[in-house]
Amino acid sequence: MGSENARKRGVGRRAVLLGGGAAVLGTAVLAREELARAWWRLPGMEKPRTDGALDHAAAEWAAAHQANWRRADRPDDYTVDRVVIHVVQGSYATALKVFRNPLHGAATHYVVRKDGHVAQMIRELDVAFHAGNRDMNERSVGIEHEGFVDRPQDFTPEMYAGSARLTADICRRHGIPVDREHIIGHVEVEGTDHTDPGPHWDWDRYMELVRRERAKLPAGRPDRA
Repeated sequence: MGSENARKRGVGRRAVLLGGGAAVLGTAVLAREELARAWWRLPGMEKPRTDGALDHAAAEWAAAHQANWRRADRPDDYTVDRVVIHVVQGSYATALKVFRNPLHGAATHYVVRKDGHVAQMIRELDVAFHAGNRDMNERSVGIEHEGFVDRPQDFTPEMYAGSARLTADICRRHGIPVDREHIIGHVEVEGTDHTDPGPHWDWDRYMELVRRERAKLPAGRPDRA
């Protein structure tokens, strides 16, 4: 979990369309960059969407407070190429409670319970404030897991299995390679002060499960709904 920082990425691929107009108005380079990424907000440009629609069919919807994420149109404005694994340092119920609190300032797209049940709290279209790094927030999907980093018994077979199915599905939909460069822990995010998922998270086991689940799914990306 974590709030966004002030890091900025390079000019988006829509800058050619909107950058000139922004320059005429005398806006700064960073403002032009943000406008380029928000092209879909212009009148007549926003794609149809249903707030609360599930991206992962096996999940249940449990909305995070809007203060803990921001509206986007990924992957058209930001390419999604990472999955970030978190551990909440608490229960599933605690995770849902804090992510619904507007004062918390952070939330992940998904929360996985010990029995493998998955709640989706934010659309993958949108940017969740989960990694403590703006660039990583914009390019990733965050998955929270019930439990504590110092209690290996919290990472149950059911949790690993449910999370692996979720991650494989995310990788399929966004074309993310199933490897440790693209599926990372919160501790591996640049600039973070978090240690999750911790030393007891079995990465070898988890990645093998994700690879198996990905192999069961169709090749290529599905049509975006």
